[in-house]
Amino acid sequence: MKGTESIVCLAWLVAAGGVIAAPPPGHPAPDDALRMMRPSGDAQNASLSRSGRVLQHMDANQYTYIEVEENGLNTWLAAPRTPVIDGSRIRFPDGVVMRDFYSKLLKRTFDAVTFVRAVEAGGI
Repeated sequence: MKGTESIVCLAWLVAAGGVIAAPPPGHPAPDDALRMMRPSGDAQNASLSRSGRVLQHMDANQYTYIEVEENGLNTWLAAPRTPVIDGSRIRFPDGVVMRDFYSKLLKRTFDAVTFVRAVEAGGI
């Protein structure tokens, strides 16, 4: 019986090693988020139709989180790491909104973050 228990325990450990923690409901997996943010094909030609003023920003690993004021509303963006200057104007495309987004690195929950593929300096 002891040998059988060892085999069952070993099988469980091997199976558990292949389990990856899933992101919270409604949040894309990390690889999916990267695919959404990286330009590819038609996405490279997508318009940076939105613009706003950078209120504050913070870098976290490969992302830059940017609080932007657009038409009187404040919105948080997450873009591939990009140098931005507080007070400057940026342009950005529509993106994927994630509500109640928790950043482990920043130890902060955002009410909503819009993941965008890019931001550029400029804008009206």
